[in-house]
Amino acid sequence: MRVTLERANLLKSLNHIHRVVERRNTIPILSNVLLKADGASLELKATDLDLEMTEATPAQVDRAGATTVPAHLLYDIVRKLPDGAEVMLKTADDGNSMNVISGRASFRLQCLPQSDFPELSAGAFSHIFRMDSAVLRHLIEKTQFAISTEETRYYLNGIYVHTMEAGGQLKLRSVATDGHRLARAETEAPAGSEGMPGVIIPRKTVAELQKLVDDPDVAVTVELSETKIRLTIGAVVLTSKLIDGTFPDYQRVIPTGNDKRLIIDRQTFAQAVDRVSTISSERGRAVKMAISDGQVVLTVNNPDSGSATEELSADYGSDPIEIGFNARYLLDVAAQLSGSEARFMLADAGSPTLIQDASDEHALYVLMPMRV
Repeated sequence: MRVTLERANLLKSLNHIHRVVERRNTIPILSNVLLKADGASLELKATDLDLEMTEATPAQVDRAGATTVPAHLLYDIVRKLPDGAEVMLKTADDGNSMNVISGRASFRLQCLPQSDFPELSAGAFSHIFRMDSAVLRHLIEKTQFAISTEETRYYLNGIYVHTMEAGGQLKLRSVATDGHRLARAETEAPAGSEGMPGVIIPRKTVAELQKLVDDPDVAVTVELSETKIRLTIGAVVLTSKLIDGTFPDYQRVIPTGNDKRLIIDRQTFAQAVDRVSTISSERGRAVKMAISDGQVVLTVNNPDSGSATEELSADYGSDPIEIGFNARYLLDVAAQLSGSEARFMLADAGSPTLIQDASDEHALYVLMPMRV
């Protein structure tokens, strides 16, 4: 194999691809990136056996061929080359090594044969549809913070994506929960998604996807089966196994009868929560909200270091209520809201509270209260 390409193009692809490769691997080939030169492009592929990413980049191919080299090492080399440089990748005749040449710099990397590189066989996909990357990003970003990191409840370690009838329309919904908070976002279901299986997209796949959908003008092709998802975003193809489990009936958690409505300035509220929670030794401590006519008093008590209170004006006209929430969870939800106001729908101190974005009716959040 002998191929020449722009450093910028190679770096951009490696930047996407190398993140899939785990730093520690018991199987040596999984530390490598597969390079395949053919036609007028170089294709790069990496996998961790659950997730596979492929990207093609323009290149001048003098001699077609394929090999695998250490992914993080190649990325670090290319990253340190000067801007505007050209890079030549050339394998030795015996195929055991590859030279990376740029200007006066030359590196020799050990290769492993292409035949050892595992294929994540995708099988047949039952559903295929297209959507704007901005819409997909909305579904991911509004919910990913609530994904559980508790490995024992593995079925919560991802975002649940499914279609659902709501208000006479078919919606595509994303939901994540860790048992303490729940986030839900939705959009009009794209053509082709009707009857799709409800799928749980793993946390690592979600994180990679989030980085790939940063261009709002790109259309994303989504292919789905019961066990796999494949997303094509421009020149990148991401194939991932899905979490094999049953997502809980989240509808039962979303309160419908909460009649106490609190409307408060989002930024003022978030800054006040951040300030009063400084007194607690850990961000997980409860913030007590004493809500009465036209005002909210935030209180944090820490037996070791003292207490803090802050008073905020708010739009509230129901019976007074005192309720506690995890400070970090409150800040996480506030960070998702895009409008200037946050709307809390409350019931009592022991029941889940519904939080909505005044300017985005397609997203909602549920927080379980804490004892204070």
